[in-house]
Amino acid sequence: KENMMKFQKFARASLATLALVSTALPAFAESVVVVQLWEKSGEVADGMGMGMHGDMATATMGMDINKASVPAGKVAFRVTNNAKETYHQLLVAPITGSDVTLPYVADESRVDEAAMGVLGEGVTLAGHGSGSFTLDLEPGLYALICNVTGHYMTGMWTTLEVTP
Repeated sequence: KENMMKFQKFARASLATLALVSTALPAFAESVVVVQLWEKSGEVADGMGMGMHGDMATATMGMDINKASVPAGKVAFRVTNNAKETYHQLLVAPITGSDVTLPYVADESRVDEAAMGVLGEGVTLAGHGSGSFTLDLEPGLYALICNVTGHYMTGMWTTLEVTP
């Protein structure tokens, strides 16, 4: 009986440690993409969607990534929302080229996520929030967007190349 009690105590401690490690780290990824979501004051820009050839220098919202390409496999996205109060999100979807126009629903001021083929859940963050998620990505080009109403058209997107 004493050995059984020791085993149960050991098992509980092991499970607690495993739970702590699994919540503290994203899935063991081969690559990490650090994403900074930002906004700046000024007149709200519009028409900055992918493939629309807007002047991105006038974008009032955007995102920066620490690398433009990663190898195929598990990719962890570590995301920080640098805005004070505004919610932002990061969604990832495969695209056929960097000049593609995403399926935009004008009366909703957002991209049609189902038609775009968004992968996984992504992350939505309050101001100054941070979070992470991991995706298993095949070689190709991917759009990273914020699809909070109105944000995509203000320039809140970028692309990521996944190499073989």
